[in-house]
Amino acid sequence: MTLVKTLTSDAEYKALLADADSKKLVVIDWTASWCGPCKMIKPAFAELSTKFRPPTSQIAILFFSLQETAQAAGVSAMPTFHFFKAGTKIAEMKGANKSQLEQLVKQHQGPADESAAGLSGHSDLTEFITASQLECLNENARRGVRNAFTKDGGYLESDVDEQLIIVVPFGQNVKLHSIKIVPADVATAPKTIKTYVNRPSTISFEETDSVDPVETMELAEKDLDAIVPLRFVKYQSVHSLTIFVQDNQGGGDVTAIKQIILYGTPVETTKMR
Repeated sequence: MTLVKTLTSDAEYKALLADADSKKLVVIDWTASWCGPCKMIKPAFAELSTKFRPPTSQIAILFFSLQETAQAAGVSAMPTFHFFKAGTKIAEMKGANKSQLEQLVKQHQGPADESAAGLSGHSDLTEFITASQLECLNENARRGVRNAFTKDGGYLESDVDEQLIIVVPFGQNVKLHSIKIVPADVATAPKTIKTYVNRPSTISFEETDSVDPVETMELAEKDLDAIVPLRFVKYQSVHSLTIFVQDNQGGGDVTAIKQIILYGTPVETTKMR
């Protein structure tokens, strides 16, 4: 039996969010009767309501006929799924991707993540990274780049000097909002990093002097293990991100990174119009 709650008014929508406690995930499906992808994912959405049942999660459906409510919520595509904790939107998904939807529910159920506060609906994009195609120049053979995109306790380490070129491919286009670099220790943590988007081939260390980056960031010690905003407008349709680590905090010959987390949203797939 489905536990999906159908909301029919703006008042019901606001009441649902107001009643939600900090430990309960609320998922809102913005849908429309004329939307084919909405119909396709509807059974999967209903299935999630029984798989992740209250009090851990609450699944709700809200029809796009409430246009003013949808507009106020910033909905611009069908279907759109909004994820809330304690009345605050913590993630968003656009499109009818069943596996992605379930992964987001798994990711966000349970206590709210205080470290992700202020992300305005953006979430951890690790699941969208094609791990088998991760690439890194000057990585230590025993401490490779995959360590930086898992939580298994390993870390990425440079080899002959402090510089690294890391290529992060995504399985679908994404919008990047911010980055978090978890250091192995402060002295070996990155200091100056440059980013490049959608490179047709891997940039070389020599080319970093002549090719203009999308963004150059000087990380202070306070920026380590913290969410650092990117210039969001520059990362609106990213299928590959290159990160050039130019130097490190201590000025030594070894750079080490425990984890890299990229936050953002998948690019929308179905437009309202």
